[in-house]
Amino acid sequence: MKALKLKSIRRQRGQGMTEYIIIVALIAVSAIGVYAMFGQTIRHQTAALASEMSGKTAESQNNINRAGEDSGQATNKANQSKGLNNFNVGNDTGSN
Repeated sequence: MKALKLKSIRRQRGQGMTEYIIIVALIAVSAIGVYAMFGQTIRHQTAALASEMSGKTAESQNNINRAGEDSGQATNKANQSKGLNNFNVGNDTGSN
């Protein structure tokens, strides 16, 4: 009886660990997606912040402008309709 109870407890712990791994994997996949969409913007904003803190205001303004351009491009990409009818549209792969 005691062995059956221990086996049940181990099974519940394994289930909890599996659920935790699935949640962590989903968070990682969503973080990768966000970074893929806004990566350039984040890099330019970080560079602008570092330039501003070091006292290079002209370089900082350049990075701020680039971040703004990149965020506009990311917004345009996010607003595009995606489906099977335009799956390969806009990709220069050389094959039609």
